Amino acid sequence: MIKSELVLKIAEQNPHLYQRDVENIVNAILDTIADALARGDRVELRGFGAFSVKRREARRGRNPRTGAAVAVAEKAIPVFKTGKEMRLRLNAAGIGADEPSRAEAAVS
Repeated sequence: MIKSELVLKIAEQNPHLYQRDVENIVNAILDTIADALARGDRVELRGFGAFSVKRREARRGRNPRTGAAVAVAEKAIPVFKTGKEMRLRLNAAGIGADEPSRAEAAVS
């Protein structure tokens, strides 16, 4: 699902709201989360999950094409960890149950 589909779904579930108002609300929520992460804060949505920022240290990498060593700068990486209720809901729904796991696929 992409953001425009999310806006449409929320607008359908709330016919008393205009679609442009729903879009403004969704954008405000996402912008607030992004601003908090940019400040280094943690955003926790109970039952859904938590967004946080992890730092990757500067390191020596290599160019895969030439093999030359290159300096990779320190960077901040956004991380999402699902909440317990979300994990239980996903596992109860059986997402991917008909697909073999990576371990099973490796054995085949």
